[in-house]
Amino acid sequence: MKRYCLACDLKNDPQLIEEYKEWHRPGGVRPEIIDSLKQAGIRDMEIYLQGTRLILILEAGDDFDLAEKFKMDQANPKVLEWEKLMWQYQVAVPGAPPDQKWTPMERVFKLN
Repeated sequence: MKRYCLACDLKNDPQLIEEYKEWHRPGGVRPEIIDSLKQAGIRDMEIYLQGTRLILILEAGDDFDLAEKFKMDQANPKVLEWEKLMWQYQVAVPGAPPDQKWTPMERVFKLN
């Protein structure tokens, strides 16, 4: 199994942060987005928030390729629509490529 950790920021606006959280409550994420994640081979995903920093942890099968998932997203109108909606709330972390808001993080420690 593969595990990825990605970072993204939210705009520093308490109302927008609450709206973003509302979109991600149980049942808030559109079914097409959930289907897209599962079809790509993602087995589990969690998003954590501290202040304005988001951390996304995803687990996928050994054959999963994060770059391929990004390509799949670019070809899916429903995912593009969702991403456009989320851009109202999100900003890329410093140093992120211009076309990418969720930026993979480097693991620097593992207990086991």
